[in-house]
Amino acid sequence: MALAKAKEIVSSNPAVVFSKTYCPYCTKAKQLLSDLGATFKAVELDVESDGSDIQSALREWTGQRTVPNVFIGGNHIGGCDATVGKHQEGKLVPLLTDAGAIDKTVTA
Repeated sequence: MALAKAKEIVSSNPAVVFSKTYCPYCTKAKQLLSDLGATFKAVELDVESDGSDIQSALREWTGQRTVPNVFIGGNHIGGCDATVGKHQEGKLVPLLTDAGAIDKTVTA
């Protein structure tokens, strides 16, 4: 059930951050996406009633057990370091734009 819910969230949003409210790495990843003007859904696993189940399902699905767990355009990106790394490589904005998380008219 939790895996189906996670996949539904990922497939229905251009960008998703599975997060915990108290996690500084989650805050950093969400702040980066916000600073880039991206539209994304943050799922706070420590607030969701089935958050621990979703986190376990994400581990099965992606092999990553930690948060943040970032998805863009339905694809697993990774955690904070991977997300920041993609940005430093100049790859994050194109991914977000292609996924529809950043309006093309704004970046053009």
